[in-house]
Order: sequence, then structure tokens, then C-alpha cells
Amino acid sequence: MFFQMSECAYRIRPYQPGDEAAVYNVCLKTSDAGQDATHLYSDPMALGHIFVGPYINLEPQRAFVLEDSEGVCGYALGALDSAQFYQKYVGDWLPRVRNGYPVPSGDPICWTPTEKIYHQCYHPEVYLPESFRGYPSHLHLDLLPRAQGQGNGCRMMETLLAQLKRDKSIGVHLAMAASNARAERFYKKLGFHELTRVGSGPEQNLYLAKKL
Repeated sequence: MFFQMSECAYRIRPYQPGDEAAVYNVCLKTSDAGQDATHLYSDPMALGHIFVGPYINLEPQRAFVLEDSEGVCGYALGALDSAQFYQKYVGDWLPRVRNGYPVPSGDPICWTPTEKIYHQCYHPEVYLPESFRGYPSHLHLDLLPRAQGQGNGCRMMETLLAQLKRDKSIGVHLAMAASNARAERFYKKLGFHELTRVGSGPEQNLYLAKKL
């Protein structure tokens, strides 16, 4: 049920512990509004500790990877109950990753992207308003460029949503950079609709949701 093969020999399978470095890399290579963010972060692990690590460690049963002949080239990560997930994220996961990560000092305006991520390790930003009650689950989906435009995103989403349905979720939401118009079109074609926008300028986040 979980193993699928596309015409181009892409395979979707459950996450395995040996995939950690690869999914961290996919996160880094897709985090600049869908583009490679390697040049922005002096610590290549920092982003993954916020956007990948908690999912593959706290809810690995809802983590799937996409691979081809070159290796892992995408992932779909889900949390069944966002409120419970964030409690574990703040109380369990972040204390584990803070060791060796200095607390940024000085004017926040002058912080580097890496320092901003370090700040989140000590001052996590959790956005889960009451209006999201009908969409208690949430997810992340990222694909490297070589895996895009071939239907893999749809297959990954179908796999994760099917798992969330089996786990009795009634709805799911996601956050994305509002500047990523391609991703917004993709999600809306899959039936997601806009919930809200938070922030302004290049750092504005768009929240989308879908009933299950």
C-alpha cells in the first residue's frame, strides 16, 4: 500500500532512520521559497532541526520519502494532532537540539538566517489559532527540482493524506511562503483553500487547509 513506482522509477516509501541526512538535505535545498537555501545558512543542519527533525522523530509513522536512482529526493511529513505535536516539539524535541547552539545576541535586525533559526530553538513560534480547530493535522511536503513536475507531489500528498485518514484525522493544514506562487497553485489544485496570511513582505506565510 505504501510502495508505489512511477513511470520514471520514483518510489514512495515509509521513512527509515537511515534517511535522516537525506531529508535534512532536501529541506535545505528547497527552503528559499522552494529554491536552494544552502547559500543562506552557515549551519546546514539548522533548518532541518526545525522543519524536519521533529516529525521524523516524534511521528515517524507519518513520514514518507520519495527516492529515485540517485537517492532520496523528497518527503511528506505529517502530524496527526497539531496541539499535541507542538507540546512535544517545545517540551521534548527543542531541548534536545539546543546543545551547542548559541543564543543569538545583539540587534535581531542584524541576525543572519542561521541566527534566526537558533533563536527559534529557544523561542519557538507556534501558530495554531482556534480557527484551525477543523483542521487539527498539519503537514510538510518538499521535492528537489529533479523530482518536480512529474506528478510526484500529488502521489506524495495522496500517500500522506491516506495515512492521516486512516488515523481518523478530520482535516489538515499547512504553512508555506506566500511568495511561492507555484506551490500555492499546486495545493489549491489538490483542494486546499486559504485560511489566513500571517506577516508581511518576503517573510509572509500563507496557511491552507483541506477537509479529509
